[in-house]
Amino acid sequence: MPTPAPPKNIRGQRTARSTASKTAPTGRPSDFQAVRRRARAVVRVMHQCYPQADCALEHRDPLQLLVATILSAQCTDATVNKVTPVLFARYPTVDKLAAAERSDVEPIIRATGFFRQKARNIITACQAIVADFGKRVPDTMEELLTLPGVARKTANVVLGTAFGKNDGFVVDTHVGRLAHRLGLTWQSRDAKDAVKIEQDLCEVVARNEWTFLGHALIWHGRRVCFARKPNCTECELKNLCPSAFTFDKGPQATGKKTRRPAGTARTPLKKRKR
Repeated sequence: MPTPAPPKNIRGQRTARSTASKTAPTGRPSDFQAVRRRARAVVRVMHQCYPQADCALEHRDPLQLLVATILSAQCTDATVNKVTPVLFARYPTVDKLAAAERSDVEPIIRATGFFRQKARNIITACQAIVADFGKRVPDTMEELLTLPGVARKTANVVLGTAFGKNDGFVVDTHVGRLAHRLGLTWQSRDAKDAVKIEQDLCEVVARNEWTFLGHALIWHGRRVCFARKPNCTECELKNLCPSAFTFDKGPQATGKKTRRPAGTARTPLKKRKR
């Protein structure tokens, strides 16, 4: 029996959800080549819109970027950028950070949240860099992942931005959201499934574009493709996006039930004439 065609949105295109659910026996979507072509087109448009897209975390060297990325977990880049100048002024080298007292670091980074754990991770990571890597931030995925507080996302940021190495794709909340809306992921359950989203993006995006596109999608997510109400009218990707203009549908279109306002009675049904 042939597989039924996936549902289409109001523009006659497959939705991101339907694209993700229809997969071939190999694990790739049956329209994988179409997804890859869309990814290439997205890259071209992003180069036109954000030719200078770069990491929003202010830094001067790999160490500062590493520390800033650790601080950015569950925190906005703007807040991190307010905190790091004070931190780096007091602890300008890896030696000084490695020798810092946690009780002295915590008040400086308190605004970033989870400040006790972050202070511990920063200090112990710097101690490991001093002891194991000759006071230089390592430039391989395997070595970076041995540092406290460093997971794959942080390692990808440092490798791509500080060292120009495309070893992976940075998937933050913006990239995860846009990957789903643009239909560029098919294995992931939702926009928070970073591991699967990264795997899919790495399959459809050229390796030399991984770092750039990650930054560009973050910029686009902050400026245009907002979480609650994306500005599809002004979006340069609207002609490529399977989800474009699907966010203003009413309850009938979304399948959600409406609630009667409090204090109102149900309208009685008219009796049918016999």
